[in-house]
Amino acid sequence: MINNLLVANRGEIARRVFRTCRDLGIGTVAVFSDADRDAPHAAEADAAVRLPGAAPADTYLRADLLIGAARSAGADAVHPGYGFLSENAGFARAVAEAGLTWVGPPPDAIAAMGSKIEAKKLMAAAGVPVLPELDPGAVTESDLPILVKASAGGGGRGMRVVRTLADLPDAVAAARREARSAFGDPAVFCEPLLERARHIEVQILADAHGTVWALGERECSVQRRHQKIIEEAPSPAVGDALRAELCEAAVNAARAIGYTGAGTVEFMLAADGRFFFLEVNTRLQVEHPVTECVYGLDLVRLQIEVAEGARLPASPPRPRGHAVEVRLYAEDPAADWRPGSGTLHAFAIPGVDAAFTVPAGHGLRLDSGVESGSEVGVHYDPMLAKLIAHGPTRAAAIRRLRAALTGARIHGVTTNRDLLARIMAEPAFQAGDTHTGYLDQVGLDVLAAPLADAAAVELSALAAALAGAAADRAAAPVLGGLPSGWRNVPSQPQRRTYEGPGGAIEVAYRHTRDGLRADGHPGVTLVEATPTGVVVDHAGVRRAFAVHTVGDRVYVDSALGPVALRAVPRFADPSDLVAPGSMLAPMPGTVVRVETGPGATVAEGQTLLVLEAMKMEHRIAAPAAGTVAELPVTAGQQVEAGAVLAVIAEGTPQ
Repeated sequence: MINNLLVANRGEIARRVFRTCRDLGIGTVAVFSDADRDAPHAAEADAAVRLPGAAPADTYLRADLLIGAARSAGADAVHPGYGFLSENAGFARAVAEAGLTWVGPPPDAIAAMGSKIEAKKLMAAAGVPVLPELDPGAVTESDLPILVKASAGGGGRGMRVVRTLADLPDAVAAARREARSAFGDPAVFCEPLLERARHIEVQILADAHGTVWALGERECSVQRRHQKIIEEAPSPAVGDALRAELCEAAVNAARAIGYTGAGTVEFMLAADGRFFFLEVNTRLQVEHPVTECVYGLDLVRLQIEVAEGARLPASPPRPRGHAVEVRLYAEDPAADWRPGSGTLHAFAIPGVDAAFTVPAGHGLRLDSGVESGSEVGVHYDPMLAKLIAHGPTRAAAIRRLRAALTGARIHGVTTNRDLLARIMAEPAFQAGDTHTGYLDQVGLDVLAAPLADAAAVELSALAAALAGAAADRAAAPVLGGLPSGWRNVPSQPQRRTYEGPGGAIEVAYRHTRDGLRADGHPGVTLVEATPTGVVVDHAGVRRAFAVHTVGDRVYVDSALGPVALRAVPRFADPSDLVAPGSMLAPMPGTVVRVETGPGATVAEGQTLLVLEAMKMEHRIAAPAAGTVAELPVTAGQQVEAGAVLAVIAEGTPQ
């Protein structure tokens, strides 16, 4: 029996495992890096052990430190979560050799699937259909388009689509760099790219007594950078006959490697109905909650019981309803998925029925690694949370999920929330007509557009100004009950300026005997204004705005969509000014390489340099054609957010 379990991970998966441990009466041990010192997962475990440092290679990827933490805290078992060392056979063996129970599959099964190249050969021998493997050095024009993939790891890292032979060398080099950084293994291979294919996977669960469950399929086709952002179960594209074939192939794959515990067999489903093996994830998947909701199971509990030697029932429970999951990331889809960092000033999702567990009946589930006040850093994956809706039908689950996304209050870092909400309402997604190229097909110009349109931004800025004025009056030492700027006779309007999503917004208004008069807002009257909320009547329709101010940042939430503003001071501090044409670092990171030099002529959109942050590479491109006037950084240099990377003088020198 397991009495005290260490989770060799962080964030929401650590909290997820802790939830099940509390239900089972098992003690919990967390590990935390210096960057995660104040993280929720470290605070809620029974014991927590520091891993000195911040980089994954110094902390969560150190098997010796993790096993030492288990021993020092009195843990008798280790759950690896996902990512980091969860699919590292050497770590699994080291855990067992230390006399600890490994809550995962046998090390030999992990090793068999650790190399995608070798895994495909093994699956082909077991009769599971596979795509042909291509040597990067032998790819020809007739092979295109292809996908370059890292042999180790996953999560979209170390993957590149190649459509022309000229792009192949750079794609292979970039994939190798990313694979080495994320997984410590630079090996890559190529395979044919299936256009308009779906990403389908089957959840498996096996015990040590010969029982293997296949818990239906999940659809994971909506992806960015080959990383999933939306998952659902069951797939709208899979009928009973195809489901039976997929499940049979998944069970065969599990038996071929002597699998036990929870795992996932992933496939690509071609448009013509053929499917091909991708990989076996020898761990719990990020998207496991949708399967839990549909089957009414706790997969972590079953993992623990299997690790303790328990037998599974002969067959799993029957599925019910439909579940859809979205991954909330700290990133900007409209800026090439640039990850964000900073303080999460507010994180609130309306209508959540359960956290880290299956809701009673149908409902909304939240698995989150953050809370209001959490710091979002640059050392780890930018996923903040997973939001899961379980409903009697797919349409019901989608509608519930969209309502929760649009009503969420997420302040402090840019997220993909608006994109996810728009996808929930997009006709092709609602019809189940998705594939791995879905985002490109519909277009980010549509899907990444803010929920709040230009008119909503202007009205939200007015609400911010009125709330700011109410806060000023509330803090006034005398006559605090009078409206800000009130005069007995008409006077100049009150003015506040904000930096909004589309540029500067000047709000001009005044309070008269007849009520509010706001420039550019005819027909708007003020019903109520407090420092945290404003209600206005707009053409006979009352609208409420929640206003949250943190320093010079103002976050306005309403049914019209969320709006983030920055209050512009009346007089700028000269020290805050930067030279025109300055390219600023969008996040802390490391300069991987520099692709230009001082005095060089560059075209609009040309890559100037590449930053690595959150285990991914990010291009910094010229916003306009011009000349490189300054280039103060070099390859290998660490930079902070806001640092000047380059200065571009627009126009071509004469």
